[in-house]
Amino acid sequence: MTDPMTLSLAQMILGALSGVLVGFTLGLVGGGGSILAVPLMVYLVGVPQPHVAIGTAALAVAANAAVGLTNHARAGNVRWPCGLTFAGAGIVGAFAGSTLGKSFDGAKLLFLFALLMVVIAVIMLRKRGQVGDPAVRISRENAPRLLGYGLGSGAFSGFFGIGGGFLIVPGIVAATGMPMINAVGTSLVAVTAFGLTTAANYAWSGLVDWQLAGLFIAGGALGSWLGLKGAQRLSARTGRLSTLFALLVLVVAAYMLYHSAGAMFG
Repeated sequence: MTDPMTLSLAQMILGALSGVLVGFTLGLVGGGGSILAVPLMVYLVGVPQPHVAIGTAALAVAANAAVGLTNHARAGNVRWPCGLTFAGAGIVGAFAGSTLGKSFDGAKLLFLFALLMVVIAVIMLRKRGQVGDPAVRISRENAPRLLGYGLGSGAFSGFFGIGGGFLIVPGIVAATGMPMINAVGTSLVAVTAFGLTTAANYAWSGLVDWQLAGLFIAGGALGSWLGLKGAQRLSARTGRLSTLFALLVLVVAAYMLYHSAGAMFG
């Protein structure tokens, strides 16, 4: 069990503003929530323990993703059968991955997290510009791919303590070929499920700061709405949303590699 962190006024304000940014990226690209939430909690808000930052981020991202999912569903961007199939397989992987992640060194976890981000960003940049099929349905051909990508994404999501959007969006696109705007909306089904699974596992070990999570969630509600508006505008321009997604991942990955390399090799 970890004692809760006493937050200063400045930390509370930074926590709420960080939540706005996290919610915005979730609404905009369906991912990036925990990519941003974990380093924001560690390097900006000042959470001293990486595992507490990871557990708290998982809870906050799950709640913010649920808000974003509601907004995207109202806009008609969510393909529910695909999202539920992906999420169902991923929950199993998320539980197993988060159980393993809790026993792994926190600093090394952040370093490996950043390396994985670089790989995903490069893949997304190579595939940018694909239009996709907005009327995609579950079929005998794509159902096995949805289950496989879901299980793998869930395992990585749980291990690194993230909502997993930056893994889920590429996975859904690869499995179904749907357009990016639909993959963003649909991914939030799985982001919510994975985040809640991981957060519950970390909370069981006392590795969630509930006050900080509440501040993130409050700020994220506003950010999610703003992100949806931005996603709708960018989706009209082929490849813009995918490129933005990949560049966001690369920038944050570089920052995390710089800060965690010393702990990894020092």
